[in-house]
Amino acid sequence: MKDKSKYLLLLLLGSFAFSHGVTGGDQGYIQEISGMNIVPFMYLGAKHMVTGYDHILFLVGVIFFLYRLQDVGLYVSLFAIGHSSTLLLGVFADISINAYFIDAVIGLSIVYKALDNLDAYKRWLGWQPNTKIATLIFGLFHGFGLASKIQEFSLSKDGLLVNLISFNIGVEMGQIIALSVVLIFMSFWRKTGKFEKYAYNTNVALMSGGFILMGYQLTGLFYS
Repeated sequence: MKDKSKYLLLLLLGSFAFSHGVTGGDQGYIQEISGMNIVPFMYLGAKHMVTGYDHILFLVGVIFFLYRLQDVGLYVSLFAIGHSSTLLLGVFADISINAYFIDAVIGLSIVYKALDNLDAYKRWLGWQPNTKIATLIFGLFHGFGLASKIQEFSLSKDGLLVNLISFNIGVEMGQIIALSVVLIFMSFWRKTGKFEKYAYNTNVALMSGGFILMGYQLTGLFYS
């Protein structure tokens, strides 16, 4: 297959069948245990991020044109701060937001970043929105997405704070693992000299994935 963007699209959308949240088996497990369970919750957090296609699509859009590791670290940290804070806030403050709506916004975040990478805002608006602020804001929505799922479970209050912090640490670990794979792929792609040629098509594919996710979730919202 000649078009490199198709390879990246397959890589990013291959896990689209997985739902955002926690699987049935994991749900049963975390509802049965009590007390502090640091390692199990770290594992669940890492698993959530690695299999969370929506998170990965957004983060790929964020790092797509970043070449320095310190820049990648900055944006990923902003996303992690937003994701972690609203997860804790949503669970402990019992802030309930419709999961379909939140996941639709997450799809919108993918569309937003793809358009940003295509310089659409400069052409349409004549100015560039602050990408750092946008990354933090969408990170907040991503965190509420998982919080809305966790609130459906009957979790023990014993050790809950430590367990949720452990979960967030696991999310960060899974994020590092997933992005390491993407960065390795992209580093080889950039060395081929065809990165710039196919960057446009790849971001169009990212945008299409975001629209598909939005449509899927809005359909669920309509029929729920």
